[in-house]
Amino acid sequence: MTSSRSLRSVVGTLLLVAPALAACGGGSPPAVEPTVPGDATPAKNAAADAGATDATSDAKGPSTDMVKVDVTRADFNRLAAELAFPLFWSEDTNKNGAVDAAELAVYWGLEPGTTTATYVDRGAFTTRALGAIARVQKRSQEPLTQAGLAPKESARRQAVLKELAQGRVTLVATDLSKATTEEKRFVGLVLQAAELIEKLYAKQQGTLALAAKVPADDSASKTLFFRGQGPKCEAPLTQNDASCSAIPDLPKAKLSGLYPEALLAEPKFCESLSKKDKALADPFTVVTGGKDALEAVPYHVAYRQETMAIAAQLRAAADALGGTEPALKAYLQAAARAFTDDKWWPADEAWAKMDAKNSRFYLRIAPDEVYAEPCSTKALFHVSFGLINKGSLEWQAKLDPLKKDMEKALAELAGPPYKARDVSFKLPDFVDIALNAGDSRNPFGATIGQSLPNFGPVANEGRGRTVAMTNFYTDPDSVASLREQAESMLCKEAMTKYTASPAPQLMSTVLHEAAHNLGPAHQYKVNGKIDREAFGGPLASTLEELKAQTAALYFTDWLVDKKQISKNDAELAHVRDIVWGLGHISRGMYDEDKHPKNYSQLAAIQVGWLLKDGAVAWKADETAANGKDKGCLAVSLDKFPASVKSLMTRVAQIKGKGDKAGADALVREFVDVTGDKKKLHDTVMERWNRQPKASFVYSVKLD
Repeated sequence: MTSSRSLRSVVGTLLLVAPALAACGGGSPPAVEPTVPGDATPAKNAAADAGATDATSDAKGPSTDMVKVDVTRADFNRLAAELAFPLFWSEDTNKNGAVDAAELAVYWGLEPGTTTATYVDRGAFTTRALGAIARVQKRSQEPLTQAGLAPKESARRQAVLKELAQGRVTLVATDLSKATTEEKRFVGLVLQAAELIEKLYAKQQGTLALAAKVPADDSASKTLFFRGQGPKCEAPLTQNDASCSAIPDLPKAKLSGLYPEALLAEPKFCESLSKKDKALADPFTVVTGGKDALEAVPYHVAYRQETMAIAAQLRAAADALGGTEPALKAYLQAAARAFTDDKWWPADEAWAKMDAKNSRFYLRIAPDEVYAEPCSTKALFHVSFGLINKGSLEWQAKLDPLKKDMEKALAELAGPPYKARDVSFKLPDFVDIALNAGDSRNPFGATIGQSLPNFGPVANEGRGRTVAMTNFYTDPDSVASLREQAESMLCKEAMTKYTASPAPQLMSTVLHEAAHNLGPAHQYKVNGKIDREAFGGPLASTLEELKAQTAALYFTDWLVDKKQISKNDAELAHVRDIVWGLGHISRGMYDEDKHPKNYSQLAAIQVGWLLKDGAVAWKADETAANGKDKGCLAVSLDKFPASVKSLMTRVAQIKGKGDKAGADALVREFVDVTGDKKKLHDTVMERWNRQPKASFVYSVKLD
């Protein structure tokens, strides 16, 4: 909501996390201790134990810490996912064409109870690891067949493989081996709380019971269900494929655990829900009951088993810190209480008091975003956990003195009835994420900026906290992939202003997240209505993200005028922002339930507006920068500031006046396109999707 500048997230996973907790009864269950890696025995004879002499033998005989493979690293990681092995070959560091024990990461979640020692113990492969590597090698030589399957089931499994191939498993590694004993215990308990958040989120999404329907012999579907936290296919080339699903006979109705099934079947139930009773739209409730007797049940009542268990984990995590991290401890204790009574405002107050100066860690565990539920109204549970990156302090020093001027600038563009406010929000902290879980963990991409909370006094009074995630898309595979995508769409001259440096995108993220706290935002009222009441939940979300991202472009040139950055810095940022937008356009405008994709739609509006103004132009007869594709986008950076300012003015006025007709007009003109505009969208989708999208997996080293 006031949040998530997203290339959203994750096949999310984590090394050294304890197994999923057993279900707990009523009351406050005891906290679960962090799991210590077991004593899996290293292989004594690789070939014999793994039954895979072909994958392990060389001139010197088998080795327990190195396995020769006739498969590329990229294919190894792709095939391991198809086989549902939680393994990632991080890098062929010594260029020996072999998987070394030190190069193999193990991620959590796909194989419950698995730790690093399950596969790599004391620097050597276990027999289980050797067997898995042999299976990957064999699959590379003998592709999977669908012999013996019914035609419908065979088509489903082929579609699943096509879905998985559109994702590139991408590792985010965090080394906490030198953390204190207290910190390690704290981390272990937070990670176990994340296990429970996963279950709670699955209940909200209505997918928890469906996991048992994945065929036992279908490893690819197991990975798909884990990656997407449900059975649906979500990659661009398969999301509308009726045969693509992790389970046979996917339910045709919308999936959600937040509303009665009969209500979900009504085509416009979201619009009528709050008209029946505003309590039904409360973001921290589940709607239950029959059509004429609906009831809003608080989360802590509807999900008592999970919320009580999470509260116990958080209290134990606070205790584990001892006398250290007082601000973090205060948040853990307040969050624990909120999970038991749904009084989230005290937890928000404690969370907002944390920053880059008073804590080493970043943690948000709460129900926050609303994008991934049918009505974009109910807050979904998530965990984002990581380490504070001190690089944010420089940007805070640069922008802190300018916050009031930034608010005044947007207010002038919005015009009456909006008036500039006295803003007091925090500028973004930089975070290196170690784990995303629940609503923070989506099949592809990762949230790279977030402003929270979305509701309550901290949000309403502009005292929220904003973060920019700095460690995503910085790996060599992601950098190379993005350049290839950009070169397939941009003309050669435009690529001269493209940079692989993360600095321009980071600046844009900082400005985007700051802008969520500026101008007419979610809780601003016009004609007595906040934005989701004036526009409807999905459109309100799109508009808020459009406002924030357009403000990022607008304030980039504004900072040039203020002599805070150079013109070249601005031009580099603008080209990267165009590339960012093309990436979202490539995902399509709606999901399979016709629910708007907020970032895709804002990107389509921005790129379409720039095209209309001539700041961007389609050159049909010019070859793209890759020297292969006919037709490319040219960028006229001299026209950029005026075009962006005109769009910023339009969006600010729409939000400031509660102008739903104006918002609908933007969607009609730039989102629901036909003719040449639709052809351009299709071209972006085809070229961009030649490269698989990043599917992030997480490893945290504690020993």
